[in-house]
Amino acid sequence: MRAAIVIPAFNEARTIRDIVRRSLQQCDKVFVVDDGSTDGTGEALQGLPVVLLRHEVNRGKAAALWTGFASALAEGTDVVVTLDGDGQHRPEDVRRLMDAAHIYPHRLIVAARLRGRDKYPRTRYFANRLADFWVSWAAGHSVADSQSGQRLYPAALLESISLRHDEKAAFTLESEIIIEAARRGYTCVGVPILAIYDPAGRRSHFRPVRDIARIGRMVAFRLLGTGMNPAGLWRCLRQPPCIVDLAHDAAAAEPVAETA
Repeated sequence: MRAAIVIPAFNEARTIRDIVRRSLQQCDKVFVVDDGSTDGTGEALQGLPVVLLRHEVNRGKAAALWTGFASALAEGTDVVVTLDGDGQHRPEDVRRLMDAAHIYPHRLIVAARLRGRDKYPRTRYFANRLADFWVSWAAGHSVADSQSGQRLYPAALLESISLRHDEKAAFTLESEIIIEAARRGYTCVGVPILAIYDPAGRRSHFRPVRDIARIGRMVAFRLLGTGMNPAGLWRCLRQPPCIVDLAHDAAAAEPVAETA
């Protein structure tokens, strides 16, 4: 399986070099999109064998992801793995996502922050859970951690979609991909990971009130276009997310039964 890692980064000079160094231990193709950083994020990667892509001005996470997707797909990869550059995702979990993709080759694999979620600020925790409900409804199946930025996308899925990725879509694109992927048969599989929250880290670019409102508007538009998708609401209320916990031994793991 030919894989590439895409890391969108905006003012991540404090953490980006360590994240990229560890990512290179998991995959030899790493693309970093410096989204108009002003703190030397790109310069912090000097000497590392990474493809550095730059936006002259900050265009938002959606645009950074889209730039990374295009470059990774041009290399002929089979899957594209994304993770954030602020340290909230462990590059070491990339292998677990790839192991899950071998079991579920035509699914969208999401690193679901199901362990240690009690460390998250309550407002952020409840905002994420609210987003999970709306996105699951629109997608027609339960999704574990719809807001996680650590994912594995089949290249065929990314090549088949075209979605808004401007600044206003900065934090709606990843939710919309889940919905659009489900329409094309790529439902989600969750791989449990540790929820990492560093109170001393930089302030999240995600703004719960503003960005959940934007996600809500996007989901509402999608639901209106499908007659409110009552069957999808029934499924996401009745059936739990598909979770596969490969633990430390992928060969011995037994995936749970698919629910969608």
